[in-house]
Amino acid sequence: MRVIRACREMGIKTVAVYSTADKDSLHVRFADEAVCIGPGPSKLSYLNIPSIISAAEITNADAIHPGYGFLSENANFSKVCKDYGIKFIGATAEMINAMGDKASAKDTMKKAGVPCIPGSDGLLSSMEEGIKIANKIKYPVILKATAGGGGRGMRIVKSDMEFKKAWDDARQEAGAAFGNDGLYLEKFVEEPRHIEIQLLGDSKGRAVHLSERDCSIQRRHQKLVEETPSPIMTERLRNKMGEAAIKGAQAIKYEGVGTIEFLVDKNGDFYFMEMNTRIQVEHPITEEVTGVDLIKAQIMAAAGQAVPAKSFFPMKHSIECRINAEDPRNGFRPSPGKITNFHIPGGYGVRVDSHCYNGYVIPPNYDSMIAKLIVSAPSRDEALDRMKRALQEFVIEGIQTTIPFHIALMDDPQFRKGQFTTKFLEGFDFSKI
Repeated sequence: MRVIRACREMGIKTVAVYSTADKDSLHVRFADEAVCIGPGPSKLSYLNIPSIISAAEITNADAIHPGYGFLSENANFSKVCKDYGIKFIGATAEMINAMGDKASAKDTMKKAGVPCIPGSDGLLSSMEEGIKIANKIKYPVILKATAGGGGRGMRIVKSDMEFKKAWDDARQEAGAAFGNDGLYLEKFVEEPRHIEIQLLGDSKGRAVHLSERDCSIQRRHQKLVEETPSPIMTERLRNKMGEAAIKGAQAIKYEGVGTIEFLVDKNGDFYFMEMNTRIQVEHPITEEVTGVDLIKAQIMAAAGQAVPAKSFFPMKHSIECRINAEDPRNGFRPSPGKITNFHIPGGYGVRVDSHCYNGYVIPPNYDSMIAKLIVSAPSRDEALDRMKRALQEFVIEGIQTTIPFHIALMDDPQFRKGQFTTKFLEGFDFSKI
């Protein structure tokens, strides 16, 4: 829906692809054309490259926008699009390969002068090598799957005694999830904030940044709330992180919209974590504070347009709450099913991005996010108050959602003070929901 809206304003016709499970989704109804590419399971539809290319060919599509899931960071898909003369609105296969493998990405960033977390140089060849490095950089350390994402294939290790079990568990999980059990090791940053820098690059290798987003409120390494500017940000830190991110983007001649993600420790030191070579779920808050339509910028970059001469800085405060079909009172258990009542909030400074409506049936096949609630205001306190009001106005019945959790979060004293880390929810009082 977000891409369709941008294309309509630009006079570009759209084709929606959909699985049988998504036949009633709004994106199918609002696109100029729609093509079914397979049944519900994603490997038979949204991950089925031949079906997607066939849909593009029969509709004479010039380009494919991959969104922010499934094949959006798949180097093979980007290459296949190029081979078939279809513009992939995203990174090239070479860029995705350079940044998709976390071990090689870290090496690339080091060479570009971007601060990186101390750890192994590339993949670990053995458990013994990992233990040796862990003793050198001091515990705690974290083992990470090189092909990982969403927190899978990650284990925190605090001593030599814990290492073997963590090593075995992480490799088994990574192999099952990604078909690649390669691991690397990093120093575990304590009391971290998760801060990402939004980037825009062009085909000439030039890049600018659009300031930061704070994504520290997360559970099981999945983000729940994002905001910009970050409560911990200073002008000096923003400039340093922005310059580092631009160096990283220019090192691979990055084209299009992407982000470089950092961990910021309690001393204000920051370290490269990963690069996302795609648009991200939380892009609307950056749009709200900079006035830049990131989807249009993505499309124009793919068409060869140069980036602006200067970077962009926040002019107000914006917060996004991810509304998921999950039960926050029961460990965020998924809650698919039929929506029996759906009323979205409105008013000044309120935006809702969603594919749902009253009577829509949420399938169990895919990610549980069903809407994004975005608010903007002149200050953080005003944005928090506006978000709470909008959440109270948001009615979704028939399923469980994360709305009650978000309402409780807006009242949390520590959150309102901006005093939180990526571990914040581990101590959150869920009885308040």
